[in-house]
Amino acid sequence: MITQKQRRAEKSLCLKNYYKWILCFSLTLYFLASFFVDHDQEDHPLSSSSRSNPLLTNPKPKLLASRAVFESKIHDNTLGFAPQRPNIRTDVFNNLKIYVYDLPSKFNTDWLANDRCSNHLFAAEVALHKALLSLDGDVRTEDPYEADFFFVPVYVSCNFSTINGFPAIGHARSLIKEAIGLVSTQYPFWNRTSGSDHVFIATHDFGSCFHTMEDRAIADGVPKILRNSIVLQTFGVTFKHPCQEVENIVIPPYISPESLHKTQKNIPVAKERDIWVFFRGKMEIHPKNISGRFYSKRIRTKIWRSYGGDRRFYLQRQRFAGYQSEIARSVFCLCPLGWAPWSPRLVESVALGCVPVIIADGIRLPFPSAMRWPEISLTVAEKDVGKLGEILEHVAATNLSIIQKNLEDPSIRRALMFNVPPREGDATWQVLEALSKKLSRSTRRSNAFM
Repeated sequence: MITQKQRRAEKSLCLKNYYKWILCFSLTLYFLASFFVDHDQEDHPLSSSSRSNPLLTNPKPKLLASRAVFESKIHDNTLGFAPQRPNIRTDVFNNLKIYVYDLPSKFNTDWLANDRCSNHLFAAEVALHKALLSLDGDVRTEDPYEADFFFVPVYVSCNFSTINGFPAIGHARSLIKEAIGLVSTQYPFWNRTSGSDHVFIATHDFGSCFHTMEDRAIADGVPKILRNSIVLQTFGVTFKHPCQEVENIVIPPYISPESLHKTQKNIPVAKERDIWVFFRGKMEIHPKNISGRFYSKRIRTKIWRSYGGDRRFYLQRQRFAGYQSEIARSVFCLCPLGWAPWSPRLVESVALGCVPVIIADGIRLPFPSAMRWPEISLTVAEKDVGKLGEILEHVAATNLSIIQKNLEDPSIRRALMFNVPPREGDATWQVLEALSKKLSRSTRRSNAFM
């Protein structure tokens, strides 16, 4: 006969078995659901509205950044490009490897809230960052210990002044210093070389001096904390200058490939160039700026005074959104210095087949090995601006057709464009090639020979 005590024991055992079964069943469902959700996310990425982006929220960079962090940056709609696979082979660049730091968003992507940040002439800092992020599995490595160089993505050109609309870069030095402080404490790589294998970008008038006025830029010089690193900058001259007292690579200013493609598409194939000499831009009648400085070293003022009434010259001082179509109609496009020697007109002229006339003494031009500048452009000394009409008449009567034919080479036009993802021979490609010639700075390579 079963006692009351035995019944209670049997009932307790049944309940225990029941709960065990429930627990096992629940765990099985959980793991099955996780498996299918993970695979579904791989096959069907989340929409931008539901996707979380660790780059935008993580204030502490990890030593080994996860693949998910970089993929979220690549596929984020705010970065404005499709996740296409670039055709970049590492063997072309001596198996170059670059690690891109995952910095908090205040250093870069927060600035993209303003659309101008990605499209103005200083936007190479944004375009190159995007391009490098797209090179996953090629040049870009997720393992910093196998990197030759370390790219520090700090955007300093997107703080647009509410007064005049131009980029205000007074915050640049402090922002870069803060970024260096972060990577030097969170990672071991800066301290082992004092940053000699770290790469920054400075797309401003006087590059890594971070000031728009040359006298102030010279007085401030390159920040001491940056002087051991590599800087990609739009500023470059052939003579000794304080803003070049750092290892540097001259890069072109940014012009949107999409805007140029749109302009080219709207040009009739058989359209003759009906403008002989073109310039649209700031030409001050009274060249002394409110700051007390002379804009363009008075060169643009001299152009206006000398040729403003010359029917061969189409000179305009007002802004015009469709000015690229005017470049496409022109034979010669003037590219005089502004506050700094370089100009976005140089890129637009080459891209649209107008012979660039460079008026900026001692300018160092980007990617000379790829561009063959003497074959596709003219250089006129600043002191000879008064003879500009005579000089261009001589070129038109002698070797103009040869220069124009050289400009038709697609590789020439491609080398000045920052595409996302990058393409063979484009501006990012040229940057990678230039870095591959500086591998003596790579700690990884040095250790391999020890």
